[in-house]
Amino acid sequence: MRGEPHGEVTELLLAWSGGEACALDKLIPLVYAELRRLAHRYMRGQPVDHSLETAALINEAYLRLIDSSRVRWQDRAHFLAVSAQVMRRVLVDFARSRKSQRRGGDCQRISLEAAATLHKARSTDLLELDRALDTLALTSPRKAQVIELRFFGGLSVEETAAVLGVSEDTVMRDWKLARIRLFHAMKKDRAHVG
Repeated sequence: MRGEPHGEVTELLLAWSGGEACALDKLIPLVYAELRRLAHRYMRGQPVDHSLETAALINEAYLRLIDSSRVRWQDRAHFLAVSAQVMRRVLVDFARSRKSQRRGGDCQRISLEAAATLHKARSTDLLELDRALDTLALTSPRKAQVIELRFFGGLSVEETAAVLGVSEDTVMRDWKLARIRLFHAMKKDRAHVG
């Protein structure tokens, strides 16, 4: 999508919002590369034993996006922002499902050494980050959106500013403050659990 004119994507999004079903068929090839980039970005942060593949994440997000035809798309950046939110929801739902299975569902025995390796190789827990973002959104919704758009959505400072209707300086200020607040919230969450 970076090589495609952004205007064409915006036109197709507006047409799709207006009820033109064929606009979606033209839109998907233009945005697929961006959806794949978003999915790869999300999947990089998943534990090494994560069984959901990038293609499955894209497909699930695509199905949920099709159901969101009532969204009044503004432009490419808005589409990417909503796509990032949808992918985050898919992964959180998947993580919750796996966590409930671990509490008596599909149990697998592994050695203590393997468990230690998995624990060390595991990146930030998505459910923990999701809780911290939800908490941040209660007091500072825009800061939470900045994190979601920049970190998960991969949007630039300029694109994030356009989506949120604020200046680039405001985005950078929110970005810095939100990261600090998330770090402290996740640290506090770990202390309560541990």
